[in-house]
Amino acid sequence: MAESLPSAPIDGRRLRSERTKQFIIEAYLALLSESSKVPTGAEIAGRAGYSVRSIFERFPDLLALSLAAADFAFAQANAQAVVRNVSADRPTRIRTQVETRAGTCERWLPLWRALHVHQHHSPELQQRLRLMREAVMRRLELMYRAELSTLAEAQRRQILIALEALTDFESWARMRSDHALSIEESCAVWIRTIDSLLPPTPAVS
Repeated sequence: MAESLPSAPIDGRRLRSERTKQFIIEAYLALLSESSKVPTGAEIAGRAGYSVRSIFERFPDLLALSLAAADFAFAQANAQAVVRNVSADRPTRIRTQVETRAGTCERWLPLWRALHVHQHHSPELQQRLRLMREAVMRRLELMYRAELSTLAEAQRRQILIALEALTDFESWARMRSDHALSIEESCAVWIRTIDSLLPPTPAVS
């Protein structure tokens, strides 16, 4: 019976390859945060410290790289957006949800815009964007369960859609860029508007 070859060298190469992919993704995200222009392969390679060939050995094209970046961002955002204060009073819940969402928008807006550039060329990318929106809807439904429970199903869905649209990445971008609001001012706009959209909080029996 032939001896099996040791797997350590293969595992080491795989580990190095995964680290290289991660460095490339981080370089791509860093460039996006500095410019509204989607970076080229050469720009990403220069920032990551690898050759252009190394980029495309690991990602067949920039669309595949953007998909990997989307998956990385989704995992990071979920890890950072810990659900807190679900059973707190109304003002605390609204403030908590807004501050969490604001942090996500502030960090990931450049990537969100880059993904939109490519979305019409990729059903997989459209699916990633849809999953992100659905995650936002689930969080909204969880944080405002008490208020939404007082509504009929159709009204509840309308309010959720309005809240998701209100707290969308582009809404955040308009406040921060077009209207030059600070993070605190932008959060205050969302807090006031969400409070006005939600029905009265039912009394605790």
